[in-house]
Amino acid sequence: MSALHLAAFNGHEQEVHLILGGDESDVNTPDDTGIYPVIWASLNGHDRTVELLLDRGADVNAQGGYHGNALQAACAKGHDKIAQILLERGADVNAQGSEYGNALQAACAKGHDKIAQILLERGADVNAQGSEYGNALQAACSSGHDTIAQMLLERGADVNAQGGYHGNALQAACSSGHDTIAQMLLERGADVNAQGGVYGNTPQAARRGGQHSIVKLLQGQHCPDQSTSQPPPSKRLKVSS
Repeated sequence: MSALHLAAFNGHEQEVHLILGGDESDVNTPDDTGIYPVIWASLNGHDRTVELLLDRGADVNAQGGYHGNALQAACAKGHDKIAQILLERGADVNAQGSEYGNALQAACAKGHDKIAQILLERGADVNAQGSEYGNALQAACSSGHDTIAQMLLERGADVNAQGGYHGNALQAACSSGHDTIAQMLLERGADVNAQGGVYGNTPQAARRGGQHSIVKLLQGQHCPDQSTSQPPPSKRLKVSS
């Protein structure tokens, strides 16, 4: 990690200012992990350092590293002020990439409802697909964030959208034992018989996850033939730090 990256990481504005001096060529140079100074500053909540780097020419949409870009990094960590700064400076609210897929999925997976609302108001695509979570609704449901799940549904999230590790939002909720969210999804028209995902279908997701209360919730629904059940998955969805 260079001196500039280290200063950005730690939020040392004066050091950033001195290092850049009259030469701003390093402001858009990634470190050996592919992460740019503005991403480090955003990840660690250093709003004034973020503004300084942007003033000195940092690319607000630079892509690199685990978190993808500065906006996704800020959203994953719950730094709403920095998210606002980045959006005002031209950050692409729907930029794809990283473990999370996009900024909205990052916010939803981590339960940052204020940031999720900001992103939606700024034009975030509520049904954008990508990453292991599949979409924002699955990210919220997998992590048990019912307030965010409700917000997304009210903003037009497709309750039966397919994709991602779990296949759909209902399977994500059921496999993780989030019965309140599962009930909400069912009331919104979630298809209990939809096929896909690592468990194959919703009843299998609930059973494999040992979620007995959800199995009871699903009783009485028309469920697919269990003879087609798939073997247990070899991996779980990775939850990012």
